[in-house]
Amino acid sequence: MPSFDYLALDTAGREKRGSVDGETLEAARARLDARRLYVVQIAPGTGGPAKAAANDTGPLLSRSITLNPNLSAKELTLFTRQLSTLIDVSPLEEALRTIALQAEKPRVRRVLENVHAGVVEGQRLARAMEREKKSFPPLYRAMISAGEGSGALPNILARLADLQERQAEVRGKVLTALAYPIMLTVVAIAVVFALMIFVVPQVVEQFDSVGQELPLLTRIVIGLSSFLSNWWWALLLVIGLTSFGLWRALQNPEFKLRFDRRVLRLPVLGRLARDLHAARMARTLSTMIGSRLPVLEGLTLTAKTVRNAAQRQASEDVAEAVRQGGSLSAALRKADIFPPLLVYMASSGEASGQLDIMLERAADYLEREFDTFTSAMLSLLEPAIIIVMGVVVTLIVLAILLPILQLNTLAV
Repeated sequence: MPSFDYLALDTAGREKRGSVDGETLEAARARLDARRLYVVQIAPGTGGPAKAAANDTGPLLSRSITLNPNLSAKELTLFTRQLSTLIDVSPLEEALRTIALQAEKPRVRRVLENVHAGVVEGQRLARAMEREKKSFPPLYRAMISAGEGSGALPNILARLADLQERQAEVRGKVLTALAYPIMLTVVAIAVVFALMIFVVPQVVEQFDSVGQELPLLTRIVIGLSSFLSNWWWALLLVIGLTSFGLWRALQNPEFKLRFDRRVLRLPVLGRLARDLHAARMARTLSTMIGSRLPVLEGLTLTAKTVRNAAQRQASEDVAEAVRQGGSLSAALRKADIFPPLLVYMASSGEASGQLDIMLERAADYLEREFDTFTSAMLSLLEPAIIIVMGVVVTLIVLAILLPILQLNTLAV
């Protein structure tokens, strides 16, 4: 059946946007009239919100309503918390309208208005969110759908808000942990390159007229300086081609799987990646089990969001083992990629009938371990970078001073 996009006003004068099915344009208009909606504009469409005419200049129709902006993780978390609070004291339609009106950014407002229009049309919230699939991930929509089906939507929204806030906190800690070392490394490399390209050649000119052989360290530094000064573009080209080649190779599933497995074996990065994935998986499953949702669905949807191919394959194997009737703890143990603590806590939870609680405790412990581990590593990494930079700068200075000292000795 054809679909028509519309822009209308309700009896209270509020804007309503969305799509309506109808055999003809008049039939679609009649269906809107039956809902007591005053049609401002209606045209054949694809189920999205109505598009304002190009010659409409009033404030009502001047905004473009066909854009499909995406909510960021922070904006989605804020929306979930606001909805979980308002839905306890007001109907869903009114809560969505209130949040949309309070949105400061136009793109956020458009996304929420599109979802609100779907709810007004009679769609369930999860179905209305399918209009903005890039803003509302499959796992998010699945939990919303299960909450609507079980009548526990307020509880699930609250749990979702807690889950997203905790994940945002972990992401913030990761960024904070990496920001300073990365900046320190970049500055150190920039300082060394500046010395080698601009300072060393100026000083070397003073030794051209000297008939004595320069010290080995000085000759090495001069050679490196000459290479960087004359062939910096070749160095950048090699780095660029290598990066492009690695990116192309990672498009191959088999190569990416082998590469990601090697990453997990790295002493520091491997442990961080493993524990972060395990903590996220444990917290997501704990939320779903506590909300009386299927564990298998949570495993399947969570696996699709994992970027590391080795971890994604292990998560899919765990989901398949559970689908065949196996226990979660046995599947985690067989995967041999998850922390032993998670396996033990899952086994204890299954034995005691408190799997959601034990998974949440496992997530808390793994995240605390991550915080402690990163703090300890950063306490060693930051001075290590400074020491390495100091050694390099000292060698450059020595390479410059040694010929001067040698000349002074000869003069005496």
